[in-house]
Amino acid sequence: QVQLAESGGGLVQAGGSLRLSCAASGRTVSNYRTMGWFRQAPGKEREFVALIKWIGVSTFYADSVKGRLTISADNAKKTVYLQMNSLKPEDTAVYYCAARTRGVGIYTSTSDYDYWGQGTQVTVSS
Repeated sequence: QVQLAESGGGLVQAGGSLRLSCAASGRTVSNYRTMGWFRQAPGKEREFVALIKWIGVSTFYADSVKGRLTISADNAKKTVYLQMNSLKPEDTAVYYCAARTRGVGIYTSTSDYDYWGQGTQVTVSS
C-alpha cells in the first residue's frame, strides 16, 4: 500500500516562505518515476505546480511558480519537499503531493498520477 502524507502548510504573509513536505510510505521515493506537487484554490480545478523525476533527477515547474518554488527530494527520508519563497496571495490553495510509477515523460495532468496525498492548506495574506 502506497501512502503519501503532506505537511508544512499554514498561514503566511505575502513575501514570506513555507516548506511543504510529502512523506512516502510503502516504497522508497526513488522507485516512483515522477513525484509531483499540485494545488487547488477554492472554486478552481486542481493545477500542476512542480515535478521531480528520478531518471536524471530533473525538475519541471509551472510558469506561474518558476523562480519562487523549488522541488527537491531526499530518498533516504522517503520525502519530497516544496520550498516556497516570495509567496503571493494567489498561491493560496490546498497543496497535494502525487506519485507516478511508470513512464519517462513530463506529466502535468492530475490523471497522469497514480497516488495522492490528502493535501495541506497554504494561505497567503496580503
